[in-house]
Amino acid sequence: KCTGCGECARNCPVRAINEYNEGLDLREGVYVKYPQAVPRSYVIDRDACIGCGLCENLCLARAIKYDDKEKTETLHVGAILLVPGFTPYDPTGKPEYGYGRYENVVTSMQYERILSASGPFQGHVQRPSDGKIPKRIAWIQCVGSRDIKDGREYCSSVCCMYAIKQAVMTKEHEADIEPTIFMMDMRCYGKGFEQYYQNAKKNQGVRFIRCRVSEVREDPETKDLIIKYEENGKLKEERFDLVVLSVGLTPPRNFEKLAQKLGIELNPYGFVDTLFRSPLETSKEGIFVAGAFQGPKDIPESVTQGSGAVARIAALLRNVRGTQIKKKEYPPERDVSGEEPRIGVFICHCGINIGAYVNVKEVVEYAKTLPYVVYAEDNLYTCSQDTQNRIKEIIEREKLNRVVVASCTPRTHEPLFQETLREAGLNPYLFEMANIREQCSWIHMHDKEAATQKAKDLVRMAVAKAAKLFPLEEFYLDITQRALVIGGGLAGMVAALEIARGGYEVYLVEKSEHLGGHLRGIYYTNWSPDIQSFLASLINQVELEPRIKVYLNSQIKKVEGFVGNFKTTLETPEGEVVLEHGVAIIATGADKYIPKEYMYGEDKRVLTQAEFEEKVAKGEIDPKKLGRVVMIQCVGSRNDEHPYCSRICCTQAVKNANRILDENPEAEIYILFRDMRTYGFREKFYNELREKGCVFIRYDEEKPPEVKKKGKELVVSVYDELLGDTVEIPVDLLVLSAGIVASRENNEELSKFFKVPLNEDGFFLEAHVKLRPVDFATEGVFLCGLAHSPKHIEETIAQAQAAAARAQTVLSKEKYKAEPKIAAVNEDLCDGCGICEGVCEFGAIEIVTEVVDDKEIKLAKVNEALCKGCGGCIAACPSGAMEQKGFTSDQIYAMIDAALEE
Repeated sequence: KCTGCGECARNCPVRAINEYNEGLDLREGVYVKYPQAVPRSYVIDRDACIGCGLCENLCLARAIKYDDKEKTETLHVGAILLVPGFTPYDPTGKPEYGYGRYENVVTSMQYERILSASGPFQGHVQRPSDGKIPKRIAWIQCVGSRDIKDGREYCSSVCCMYAIKQAVMTKEHEADIEPTIFMMDMRCYGKGFEQYYQNAKKNQGVRFIRCRVSEVREDPETKDLIIKYEENGKLKEERFDLVVLSVGLTPPRNFEKLAQKLGIELNPYGFVDTLFRSPLETSKEGIFVAGAFQGPKDIPESVTQGSGAVARIAALLRNVRGTQIKKKEYPPERDVSGEEPRIGVFICHCGINIGAYVNVKEVVEYAKTLPYVVYAEDNLYTCSQDTQNRIKEIIEREKLNRVVVASCTPRTHEPLFQETLREAGLNPYLFEMANIREQCSWIHMHDKEAATQKAKDLVRMAVAKAAKLFPLEEFYLDITQRALVIGGGLAGMVAALEIARGGYEVYLVEKSEHLGGHLRGIYYTNWSPDIQSFLASLINQVELEPRIKVYLNSQIKKVEGFVGNFKTTLETPEGEVVLEHGVAIIATGADKYIPKEYMYGEDKRVLTQAEFEEKVAKGEIDPKKLGRVVMIQCVGSRNDEHPYCSRICCTQAVKNANRILDENPEAEIYILFRDMRTYGFREKFYNELREKGCVFIRYDEEKPPEVKKKGKELVVSVYDELLGDTVEIPVDLLVLSAGIVASRENNEELSKFFKVPLNEDGFFLEAHVKLRPVDFATEGVFLCGLAHSPKHIEETIAQAQAAAARAQTVLSKEKYKAEPKIAAVNEDLCDGCGICEGVCEFGAIEIVTEVVDDKEIKLAKVNEALCKGCGGCIAACPSGAMEQKGFTSDQIYAMIDAALEE
């Protein structure tokens, strides 16, 4: 019943600690937990409530019941998905940093709220102690992470990037602030992360100091903070105005009770224990996990895992899919063509959100005087079910053929009112909204006369547009319920299997003569001693799956169509084949970087990590016979040619070095690195390697290692920053951690076929890095695996499952609803200049040549299935030939004319 008016909160006499702002300010005893909560419903803090009853008496919607009882409900489900998130580390257990004792030492979560416009200081950067703008801010990394003594050996995976983001945002808020990040390694391993780090360091004025801070002290007079640290063997002290502790991610509260109730196993750190081959499955069948409870991770990976887990559940519940869906019946749509507009206007009080600042009754009387308005009334809550029923009655009684609602934002409420029109037999697009809350009453709450006048203006504009509205057709496209998966590597096979297990046919296309991709060259990992058995099992599952048709030695030659209705022409050993499918998943992988440096290809003792692994697995290299081995990191990554981090190389080096020392503890292993990026639970293997005696030497990007021959000896020289001198290491074997590069030529061809973009590094570019990490802007086309960016096996599996889930959102429907508010071409005005085609992000416009009266003319044609109604082409069209349905020039001009009326 709650309408989100907020009257209860405004009148609540109680104040309590605001958990959302991390305790930096107070909130009311009645509150909305998150500013962007959907639905925007208020809750009562029972621990803070004094039971005065004021809120219950004031609530006009009767949404508050003090005597309401807690209920226990039993739900019968076929699967459970665990997504309880994480708990930020509490640094009060680290007295050396002074958190809880010094006011100006805050956690990264608190600082996030300080930066936020909805935070305790409205986005102004200031010290909690005195409200002054800090001139120098320090971030201390790895607080509650990478700490064996504290029982948190793992890396929390996200802290480096959020610290950089906060530092950059701080500079954007206050250009004079000097941000400093104290860190051990900067673990910027995600897509675009390294470039963001380098930009912060080189262009944004963020200073990075490589050390672990030993102590933070407070100056009791100024409340400034003094940081003590060691850099290059020298003890230093610096004074800062504010210190931010980059706290790690710990398991969610009460995680042990939850695990015990569900009977699932946890790992030693308290996160869900999963296997690399099934990263989203718990130890109990039918219970799945996603997000930070599976292990610390950033937003893109969390969103990806959420979709991937849904794919696993969809396969499990395939046989009961849709059995509980009830199809809604609507009355026949009334034909209003030829009718003069009869407009009904409904104006909302929204409790007192509008009614307290706008004279609603006066606006209603004004609305009755407007052209074509035959009915107007005010409602306490226009969005309530009672009012929806009343609107339907009035539409029928007054023979309304247009409806205007003046209330809150159409972003949340327009679909509700459009549904009401449908239930009343009107086309849902004969509806217009005037936002007199966010755009009027909330802005002019101190000037009721101005608020009332502006509300009249907004209603007058909405009515003017409504008179020009015409019905729009919601058209539906048939869907070919088959999928095309391009690429037969790990990602492609997993995606194909998930879709097939969901009940749909799949075409799996591989350009080489066998399935497996890069997985064919991986023999062991830190998690498993036998990857080839896993690969063999996967290939066997694909070959035995009756819903999967595999095409080997095949390449795409042509792609036509759009979401739900693609036609792809393949060139196969048996000739050309045309495949009809509703969706496509690009899982074409990437290439291994072939080194041009460090004497690779000139000396047989210089190998890549992949080559070394293969030779060890095949018995061509015996680790027991190795004496001294040097491994060089970031070969072909994090440089001008390939500025990104290849993500897998550090773990790959740790894996192979561990393999050598496990079999030959006397071997000397040197790893020359810039940052060790063994994020997440991989940190354990890095620590084990250090304990076994592996020597790690950090080198600067400006002074990379050098390799040369001295006689028959192969010698690696590197400047050791710790020693301040160059070290020469004669080696038996030099292993290069070569990165991953995009298959540019192949990707560019597919990019043109499917009208999907690539990033500057040649990898495919997703629709949104966080919100749609496996979708393209082009609907019906999805992405996973190395074609997206470098990643590990378990990450590839989760992303492939996510792409399969997203594909099934299309395949699971018999019809696809296209967007009705799309672009349309006035062919009498179009001169075929092609500007619209160039600006369209969705590839929905094509310039075609037609013959009219024996003359060839060029015209723009809109593919209605691809157009998303963004309006870019309308704004760009120089001749005015492009129109937006629902926002035509006539409609917009009518609103402008109405706005200018005196």
